[in-house]
Amino acid sequence: MADQTTTQANDAAVVAGDTAAAGTIDAASGAGAAVAADGAAGDRPVKIVGIVCNWCSYAGADTAGTGRFKQPPNLRLIRVPCTGRVDPLFALKAFEKGADGVLISGCHPGDCHYSEGNYYARRKFELLERMIHHLGIPKERFRWTWVSASEGQRWQQVVTEFVAGVEKLGPREGRAL
Repeated sequence: MADQTTTQANDAAVVAGDTAAAGTIDAASGAGAAVAADGAAGDRPVKIVGIVCNWCSYAGADTAGTGRFKQPPNLRLIRVPCTGRVDPLFALKAFEKGADGVLISGCHPGDCHYSEGNYYARRKFELLERMIHHLGIPKERFRWTWVSASEGQRWQQVVTEFVAGVEKLGPREGRAL
């Protein structure tokens, strides 16, 4: 029973992207320090969190996938109804939890399914973009953009450029802001 619990906790840590915690759990069960050694920050791929609008940017990402456009595999999307309802603290929380980069994307101005949501988003994320370096996070690790449902190729371009920029910076050291 204890081995099963350890394995489930280890699996949850690996799914969450926390290989260091998985190594600690494995080491506690005596299964090996190899997992802990593989979790070094220097050799792991960067983790990018994307917070995207359901109606435009998520659909644009889907269009890119349907069109078989090549995209980086280390981007994880969080679909929200509207980027206007996204609190800038969500992006900061992603950094706190270990994300190496955060991309926020929504409908083009004037195309919001909720009338004015993207205007609210623009105000919030321009301010966050100006302030983020004061928190010790390079501004190149955060980006917000507009992508519509029909812009699959643009989505692929935005994501590829952003991930390449974050990869150039490398994984973030530590988790705290």
